[in-house]
Amino acid sequence: MLTSSHLNRDHFNPALRGYHAVYRENAVNHCPGCGRTHWLIGRLLAECGFCGTALPLSESYSRSAAAPMFRHGSNRLDRAA
Repeated sequence: MLTSSHLNRDHFNPALRGYHAVYRENAVNHCPGCGRTHWLIGRLLAECGFCGTALPLSESYSRSAAAPMFRHGSNRLDRAA
């Protein structure tokens, strides 16, 4: 049941949630778990090579995980057709 307090709430603003650890490309990233800098990089997460702490990639916030990313350019399959 919705009450008047639910209807008058502001929309969610992620900038107000405080510190949020993410892996940033082209920067020295220290693991928040162990402090080391060796990372295994995936499509959406970076995992610490020593303790296994996983951080989301800062670039993954700019595009949806469900939306595929296509690159346009020359491809051997395009030329063969």
